[in-house]
Amino acid sequence: MSEIKVNKISPRTACGTVTVGDSGDSVSVSAGVPVTVSGDLKSNALKATDGGSIISQSGTTITLGASGDTINLASGATQTGFGKSGAVDWQTTIKTGDFTAVSGEGYFVNTTGGAVTVTLPSSPSAGAIVGVKDYANTADTNAITINRNGSNVDGTAEDPTIANEGGSVILVYADATKGWLVVEAAKKSDLSFPTFMVATGGTVSTIGDFKVHAFTGPGTFSVSSVGTATNGNKVDYMVVGGGGAGGRTGGGGGGGGWRASRLWLCGTGPTVAIACGSTVSASPGSYPITVGAGGAAQDSDNIVNNPGATSTFNSITSAGGGGSASFNGGGGANGGSGGGGNGGTGGTGNTPSVTPAQGKNGGNAPSGGYAGGGGGGAGEVGQATPNPTPANRSLGGDGLYWPTAALCGASPALGEAGGSGPAAGFYFSGGGAGAGVCTEAGSGGLGGGANGGNTGNSPPCAAGTANTGGGGGGRRCTGNNTQGGSGIVIIRYKFQ
Repeated sequence: MSEIKVNKISPRTACGTVTVGDSGDSVSVSAGVPVTVSGDLKSNALKATDGGSIISQSGTTITLGASGDTINLASGATQTGFGKSGAVDWQTTIKTGDFTAVSGEGYFVNTTGGAVTVTLPSSPSAGAIVGVKDYANTADTNAITINRNGSNVDGTAEDPTIANEGGSVILVYADATKGWLVVEAAKKSDLSFPTFMVATGGTVSTIGDFKVHAFTGPGTFSVSSVGTATNGNKVDYMVVGGGGAGGRTGGGGGGGGWRASRLWLCGTGPTVAIACGSTVSASPGSYPITVGAGGAAQDSDNIVNNPGATSTFNSITSAGGGGSASFNGGGGANGGSGGGGNGGTGGTGNTPSVTPAQGKNGGNAPSGGYAGGGGGGAGEVGQATPNPTPANRSLGGDGLYWPTAALCGASPALGEAGGSGPAAGFYFSGGGAGAGVCTEAGSGGLGGGANGGNTGNSPPCAAGTANTGGGGGGRRCTGNNTQGGSGIVIIRYKFQ
């Protein structure tokens, strides 16, 4: 076969068209021989040797590949302008233990041997994508936890779980607000997000992630649902009984019993505030609330005054404060905190006995009826008389303290300021001061305890502060005895 070599083939028609070969011919270029085109190479279709299209165009639509083809990018090559399809490269090595995911990969997770935690990539960029699939259909027994690793998941700052049999999810990172979003074939219902308690009743306030229900009178705390989040069925409480009445020319009333829990300690305060019991585990249902009234004032010199009434929530009962002794009335009465004595000993606090103790003893008083002992408070005993500095007055015992954050927005009217000011928190269940002699007037305990009167009744003694459980102050000279302050019930829980 001979070779024909030319330097140039000129068009054989006036239109400038060069035709190589005839219809049915196959024109081949030997292997290794480069084909160079100076200018544009135009074709409506570029075909493979099997006849399938590699690239084809119809109008303004360009198609890569033909039906059934797989189009791959070479190793190290990248693409732009095509967007995210929600697809991941599923890894063939089955995961059986905790691991950190890599963007662009999907994982089959086998929880037959126990729960597995998948940690999402840290500091993800928009478009980062991760897939997770329950491999052995055991996630309903041993869940797959998605550790969000600092980013939100569907706008929630919680670690979701795949807890349904065979569940799967594909997550794409959107932005710092929503974080990782559920996309494509998976549904958000494949993720079990932690839920929180929903309840009604009382006066409701909100601070941060917590709600507080304050009951200043009888009511019902109604729980419609509890949460799956950690401690999602737990509630903190503070239950304060009514304060005892103060005596005429006698002692101060005892503060109402103070019982509380504090699972979420969101503030700091005096160490006297640490006597907290266990939280309550709530279930959907209704919980009646009783708020004890303060002990009613009486017009008599020779009695032990009325105690405050009990306050209740669930199984928590806080006793009313003990009434104080009036002139020649003898010893103060027992109660949540004991009433102050007059001519006798103060009443015994923490009656009936609970752990931690709900209150302290009332103060003693000397015989003769000249002054009264201070009522006990939830955190401090009432001081006996005569008090040496200055003489002839008694002080009510201080109550106990909850941080402001634990009250979640309860009004300052519900308790006196503690610590360095109103921002520090509030006291409840203070004892009333006993009656003073001459110009001396005792001070009521922090937590609504009333001041005691003196011989000139200046300043006048007062009733315990409402809704603090404060004891009434001992009154000097004429007039009725003083009433104790009513109690309060506060319930707190995490709602988001």
